[in-house]
Amino acid sequence: MKDKQSSDSQKFVGNLKNGIWLFGLSSWVFGITDRSIASFADGYLSALDLTQLFTAATFFTAWLFLKPTRV
Repeated sequence: MKDKQSSDSQKFVGNLKNGIWLFGLSSWVFGITDRSIASFADGYLSALDLTQLFTAATFFTAWLFLKPTRV
């Protein structure tokens, strides 16, 4: 019985980690898309726009490397 509870809790934690990662992934994609549209809306890119896009892309790449693994 205790092994079943342990297995169920491990599954729950694994699903929770995966769900948080997927939510973060969709949030980063939305954020980068929104920032890109806002940057290109006026027709030119300023240094601040490029910095914001580069920062968002860097954090997005880091988020991709944080994908939980299946155990």
